[in-house]
Amino acid sequence: MIDLFTFSTPNGRKVSIMLEEVQLPYTVHKVDITKGEQFTPEYVAINPNSKIPAIIDRETDITVFESGAILIYLAEKAGCLLPMNQRDRFRVLEWLMFQMGSVGPMFGQLNHFKRYAPEPIPYAIDRYERETLRLYGVLNQQLAKHEYICGEYSIADIALFPWVAAYPFQGLTLDNHLHLKRWFELVQARPAVKRGMQVP
Repeated sequence: MIDLFTFSTPNGRKVSIMLEEVQLPYTVHKVDITKGEQFTPEYVAINPNSKIPAIIDRETDITVFESGAILIYLAEKAGCLLPMNQRDRFRVLEWLMFQMGSVGPMFGQLNHFKRYAPEPIPYAIDRYERETLRLYGVLNQQLAKHEYICGEYSIADIALFPWVAAYPFQGLTLDNHLHLKRWFELVQARPAVKRGMQVP
């Protein structure tokens, strides 16, 4: 059994989608980051960085934090969604790191400055919107050549989907990136993705 500590954010939803895809049993523990629950001593003992998500695998007694690390752990545990051969494996890991290092931080900053900043800062909004659209272009170019990010459905798609799904929240559209839009609709239709997006 997996204990999942999460909240309704793109990073949290990556892991619930993954758990639904690989059909591993899990229990959800909601960590309400709007109330500061991620800073409780009990949770800091699980994730010293006080971020969601995190998991505890009760079968192995292994705790994992950072959503990308969790996706790799679960893929290896389930034996799917991360190729075994080195060339394909590192292609998936490249795009997973692209999400962790570029998409998440840039989209997250756009979310913050557009929706949560106490006052609008036009420079910040413009900077992060332009970078978000540039990253849309990178994804669109990749998806012009592949049905999924790396050819076959993988943890790279799972990592990217909840962040791209935030486009209406950001006041953006996918209509100018038709390959990305096609991919988004394809992934969105997956039953496990639909279930995972509802957690918690």
